[in-house]
Amino acid sequence: MQAWQVHELGEPGEVMRLAEAERPTPGEGQVLLRVRAANINFPDALMCRGQYQVRPPLPFTPGVEICGETEDGRRVIANPALPYGGFAEYAVADAAALLPAPEALDDAEAAALHIGYQTGWFGLHRRAGLEAGETLLVHAAAGGVGSAAVQLGKAAGATVIGVVGGAAKAAVARELGCDVVIDRREQDVVAAVKEATGGRGADVIYDPVGGQAYAQSAKTVAFEGRIVVVGFASGSIPSPALNHALVKNYSILGLHWGLYNTKNPKLVQHCHEQLTGLAARGAIKPLVSERVPLAGAADAVQRVADGLTTGRVAVLPSQENGAAA
Repeated sequence: MQAWQVHELGEPGEVMRLAEAERPTPGEGQVLLRVRAANINFPDALMCRGQYQVRPPLPFTPGVEICGETEDGRRVIANPALPYGGFAEYAVADAAALLPAPEALDDAEAAALHIGYQTGWFGLHRRAGLEAGETLLVHAAAGGVGSAAVQLGKAAGATVIGVVGGAAKAAVARELGCDVVIDRREQDVVAAVKEATGGRGADVIYDPVGGQAYAQSAKTVAFEGRIVVVGFASGSIPSPALNHALVKNYSILGLHWGLYNTKNPKLVQHCHEQLTGLAARGAIKPLVSERVPLAGAADAVQRVADGLTTGRVAVLPSQENGAAA
């Protein structure tokens, strides 16, 4: 089979190599999956750089989220068991963690439903307790993680403010359903949020960016608001002033979705059922901006790493499968 492999750490576009490899052999409790679509996540780039909390042994195949097909023909969503990731024709995954791919979504959309939407659902509902009528602010609203949060916020009945970088991403955020879109390159984010909320601020802030975005969050969070820390795509990890959280009476909530897979996997299953229902009635639909063949994976991972994409980019080991599903 063909598989992308990383033999040394560095930028994805430089260290990912497409090679012929043996099909992985499932271990105890694992299954072999034919990869129908693999979704690119920012952690794939971090893993190539050696900057992710999970560091698989070299060489490894990136790709942490797929829609695959079991040997008995079932279409499933899975997180491949590294080092045999999803940017390959075949991958392996833990049998107990397989989730049925929603019938309402094609392969690429199904692959994009898992990590980003699970993270959004847990962040907004389990951690922040978002309620209908509240205001949700989403940083990087046109990105893969942010676009999921926007759709989930709208589905929950919230007013959604999306912060993006650039006119093209602003257009995407509007199409996703943002009630207010703020272009951080052209506008003062803090002033724009205060204007949009009548000076009150946002009840829930969803931050996958960190750095300056977090500083803006602390200045725009409402009384009894909640800042959900999802990641640090900016590369800068902020050090929040806890006295500021005390004085303004807001909460800072961390979210590591992957922990639920080991700490409370039943909640992951429950979340998937909720997401499947939302997809069935059209309330959410992953934004897949690009579908690239397996040969284009390294370039696509690099573009995601560089912040040049919107929504999700899917890798299709079989163009036929991805296009027709």
